[in-house]
Amino acid sequence: MAVGAAEAPRIHLVGAGPGDPDLLTVKAWRLIHDAEVVVHDRLVSRAILDSIPSHAALIDVGKTPGHHPFPQDRINDMLVDLARSGRRVVRLKGGDPFIFGRGGEEAEYLARHGIICEVVPGITAASACASSLGIPLTHRGLATGVRFITGHCQNDESDHDWRGLADPNTTLAVYMGLANIREIADRLIRAGLPGSTPVAMICDGTLPHQTHLIAPLATIGELAATQHRTGRALFVIGQVVNLSPAAKLMERESALA
Repeated sequence: MAVGAAEAPRIHLVGAGPGDPDLLTVKAWRLIHDAEVVVHDRLVSRAILDSIPSHAALIDVGKTPGHHPFPQDRINDMLVDLARSGRRVVRLKGGDPFIFGRGGEEAEYLARHGIICEVVPGITAASACASSLGIPLTHRGLATGVRFITGHCQNDESDHDWRGLADPNTTLAVYMGLANIREIADRLIRAGLPGSTPVAMICDGTLPHQTHLIAPLATIGELAATQHRTGRALFVIGQVVNLSPAAKLMERESALA
């Protein structure tokens, strides 16, 4: 279908959510099933990709640590070319495209090149993973706010406001933190957050093989390193973790030991 003279080329930037196809929004489901081309990231689950009709061309532009076969500049240019081809194009990202997904960069690039970019939000990992373990991100008397942070630490101490993050009344949701959780925990403790603060590590949240680990902030780095997990991991740090049924079960078992 060619784009008419009065119709600007368009791309839908769609959030695929945490992985469970049932957690896709109705609009996301409709768009990806109507798409002629789906450009997807590594974090889009296999179950969602397998549900896309065979008439759609799937283009994998996923990145893994240290391996970026499709640099961001190349992805940006590809999206412009696909939009101008007149085909129905979905740019599919895991979670929400505007939360640590570089969706904002892609939307800006498309706009500069005259491409209409319609954003369809998705359920982000913080709410999905926390909910899957029964953890409320905010709770009266325990957490008056929540902050989403990336776990990609730099060598420079200024990469995060550690003193501001070390607030016992705030829940921290740490994305992409598996490689650096020991350093993150150490910095939070040095900034004043008690080492006894509970932490939940949730891997492959909402998927059938979801696993989790609950431990104090002082030991989460050491314990996480022993798990040998390679999937997606999100860390929830704060007193709200103790409201999880899994944490309450651990407390009962400890009391009986």
